Amino acid sequence: MKYCSKCKRLHNDEETVCKNCKAQLKTITDENTPVYLLTASGFELQRVKAALEDSTVPCDATIRKCAENRYNANAATGYDSSSYDVYVPYSAYEKAFDTCVGIGAIKLENEEILDGDAEYSENKGETLDDKFEKMTGAKRTTFRVISAVIFLLLIALAVFGTDAIMNLIKGFFG
Repeated sequence: MKYCSKCKRLHNDEETVCKNCKAQLKTITDENTPVYLLTASGFELQRVKAALEDSTVPCDATIRKCAENRYNANAATGYDSSSYDVYVPYSAYEKAFDTCVGIGAIKLENEEILDGDAEYSENKGETLDDKFEKMTGAKRTTFRVISAVIFLLLIALAVFGTDAIMNLIKGFFG
């Protein structure tokens, strides 16, 4: 494996020049050579560092040298929104990479991210929202009214059920 001594990014053995900064690539000889993992800022940086620490992967974050970081520190709040490059030792790179993929900090190419609140159905990929929109106006109104009535019945059941249980408990002590 080769790496760029300037930006610390890893490259394949066939490559001779860094795609990022156009510097000559070197072969990694020391397993403790720091290599670039990802760029993060704010909460995401803290989340990545905590996940790496939990995985016993040492890491170091250095402020990214770019124009966007020039005025990112807010003096009033102390919040630093600067971007940082995260580096890990070459020997721990694969474990760190897998950890970051696991927490969603690194997204793999051709990886489909499933939205947690998306609704999927088995019929032609239609979501429940699509089916609802295809309903006629009368069906939609009926569906909404029935849903509201069921919701109100559930609330009434919870209130009256709680009241009945409280009366039962009072009967034991009174």
